Amino acid sequence: MVSLPGLLLLLELGLYASCFVCGIVAAASLTIVQGNAGGLCILYGTVSYNATANLIRIQSSSSSSVCYFVSAISVMVAVVCFSLSLYWVYTLCNDGDIKRERVWMNLIMAVCGVFLFFLLITGCMLKIGRDSLCNSVIHSVPNITRCEDAQNRKWESTLKGGRFYNNLQRAETAVWVNFFFWLIIGILVIVQRRQTSGLDMTVGGLGGHGGSVGGLFGDPGVTAEETEPFFNRPQRPQ
Repeated sequence: MVSLPGLLLLLELGLYASCFVCGIVAAASLTIVQGNAGGLCILYGTVSYNATANLIRIQSSSSSSVCYFVSAISVMVAVVCFSLSLYWVYTLCNDGDIKRERVWMNLIMAVCGVFLFFLLITGCMLKIGRDSLCNSVIHSVPNITRCEDAQNRKWESTLKGGRFYNNLQRAETAVWVNFFFWLIIGILVIVQRRQTSGLDMTVGGLGGHGGSVGGLFGDPGVTAEETEPFFNRPQRPQ
């Protein structure tokens, strides 16, 4: 029977694996869009329409560093999640120990806070950048009321506009799902940290009269009998 801390750790391990998949999907989807656009980052970009040739062309694009930043954050999250998954699988298979030190949980909470911050930024960048591009598409290309309809229109020979909207939407969805998973991871770590604090109070002997005297010194293995010569000295004869 797996204990509650073990179940929480297994759930956390599953979330790490899910975050790894989300990071790969987000980075791959955005890279495909950038590759189909001839290496241009079309987030926050604008398009124009050639009525004579019935072609859509990219009029302006944002700096490539914008797409590189979003992809780099997704890859970094994926690498960290993959490393954490491997570490815990190795630990569980070899040691079978599911306990963690407070320092390790504090480190995970710090990493969680950093990732939540950057995932929030990248999610907003993908959302705003895609909406900006779609507004330009809808206003520039005739007979289009939805951005995804431009995927079925002809683009310049150097561009591949097919599925650009779907890939951008997939990247954005993966980032927000990743954000939500890391939020759950943070909650799980906080719960485990509080459980560990309560366990330390019980083991240390500070919770009541049943604890060992050695708990005062941080050694739960010392009994009252061992410390009796020091704490219960015989009275001197009068």
